[in-house]
Amino acid sequence: MNREIDLSVSTYGVARQYKYDVAILPWGATEPHNLHLPYMTDCILSQAVAVDAAERALKNYGVRCMVLPPVAMGSQNPGQRDLPFCIHYRYETHFSILKDIVSSLRHQGIRRLLIVNGHGGNSFKQMIRDLDEGETLIAAAEWFKMAPAKEYFEQPGDHADEIETSVMMHYHPDLVRLEEAGEGRAKSFAIDALREGKVWLPRHWTLVTEDTGIGNPALSTAEKGRRFADACADGFAKFLKDFAAVNRQEELYQ
Repeated sequence: MNREIDLSVSTYGVARQYKYDVAILPWGATEPHNLHLPYMTDCILSQAVAVDAAERALKNYGVRCMVLPPVAMGSQNPGQRDLPFCIHYRYETHFSILKDIVSSLRHQGIRRLLIVNGHGGNSFKQMIRDLDEGETLIAAAEWFKMAPAKEYFEQPGDHADEIETSVMMHYHPDLVRLEEAGEGRAKSFAIDALREGKVWLPRHWTLVTEDTGIGNPALSTAEKGRRFADACADGFAKFLKDFAAVNRQEELYQ
């Protein structure tokens, strides 16, 4: 537990002693994750990777970051909203929350914010464009894209799969009930352009998967999760070093 970098366990007595280079905002969702992972999986994993990254940024590069508590709700597809306790945030809600966080940090003199997203349904590009006033730099990344999943997993999917299950087994094995998991079988789009990603529309979740998973978690292990989480945290730490060094917009370009 590092109270210097994790606001969920920090105190004002600790935080007031330091000047912080970057604030990190984990953002997840509240939704079913197959039959074996908790509803809060996206929040838990985005925060855990963010804290690991902040620890490495401080230890390896002398960059001090504070990880904010995760935002617990996300944007949900049709069908997901029909499932018990799957909570959907509209764009306007997301934007209002992010706007208030950025405003608060700016008022306190913190001009760098990294969103570590744990939920594929969330999209921050338009929000960041709308909030870009030239003073605060806001960046966003999905934590599970910071390392090439195919180098660490045999059957990576995209929801409650071997990736998320393995990383949860690494951080919180007590929260995983792998013996209860469904197979994560999923239907693909019948139209070529949709299936190939050339055209996008949201998947209707209950028509795509019966257990809410997409990807079989059966081959998950804590060791796979550790190796992948380490690689993602290392990638974020390197970015945080470079991000903290930027003083003016012009320095982002070469």
